[in-house]
Amino acid sequence: MSSKKAVIKSATNNSYKLTFKEVWRMHKEKYLLMVPFFILFFIFTFIPVMTSIVLSFTSFNLLEFPQFVGLKNYINLIAFDSVFLIAVKNTLIFAIVTGPISYLLCFMLAWIINELPPKIRAVMTLVFYAPSISGGAYMIWKLIFSSDAYGYINALLLNMGLIQEPILWFESADKIMPILIIVQLWLSIGVSFLAFIAGFQNVDKTLYEAGAVDGVKNRWQELWFITLPQMKSQLMFGAVMQITGSLSVSGISIDLVGFPSVEYAGHTILTHLHDYGNLRYEMGYACAIATILFFMMLFVNIIVQKLLRKVAA
Repeated sequence: MSSKKAVIKSATNNSYKLTFKEVWRMHKEKYLLMVPFFILFFIFTFIPVMTSIVLSFTSFNLLEFPQFVGLKNYINLIAFDSVFLIAVKNTLIFAIVTGPISYLLCFMLAWIINELPPKIRAVMTLVFYAPSISGGAYMIWKLIFSSDAYGYINALLLNMGLIQEPILWFESADKIMPILIIVQLWLSIGVSFLAFIAGFQNVDKTLYEAGAVDGVKNRWQELWFITLPQMKSQLMFGAVMQITGSLSVSGISIDLVGFPSVEYAGHTILTHLHDYGNLRYEMGYACAIATILFFMMLFVNIIVQKLLRKVAA
């Protein structure tokens, strides 16, 4: 321990950068604890992503050896695949509408629930988190928006005399996207919501007392000047999870409106990837779609994190 302190003191006094050996000697226990994670990350994340990027420049059908085709897959996607352009438009609509709204919704709900007594807070947390892990969530919305007279929405509108015949919710292209957005928002209160709850619980309560002495007068000022700066890691994590979720919508579209949807109104980049990867087995083309989606997520995450750093500075 004394040698570690000596190294740190020497580095501070002489203003030189620590060598790799010195850093390893000071923190080797921490690095050894991180080794299992990095091994799993390398095997199950890094290698598949790199392999997908390489295969995106090939023609590959799982039966024959991949043949290098250069940028052909990307050119076909952008210039000749009209369905992919529809999928990009739908995905961006999802991301722009559901991403920020679901992020703010998770944060505000966590803020409100955090003020409740512990037992009530635990129950309310379960109530709001349950839909995101419920396997039968889609069945509820299928029943609500059923296209016959027994669907809850149609039955209500018929009884009120607002319509004369049932509305074909899932068969109308102009109604599919609003329904999917509603369902996505309902399902989006998940891991980010739990992270925000944990973040509120970990804020040092003495900071609020110090803030009151320094002139903080209401809860909004407490939130802006004390809470947000103390929750940087949770805010970043929540942003990554919400962005990833909003850009990777697929299951709700396939389960609710079918595949393919009417006039591709519910078609997203991920459902397009499902089409070419799982149904047509054009793996090179599917990898090109996955690569574009990956870099879209990466770019949006970088932008959002820069904005959050300014807000929570």
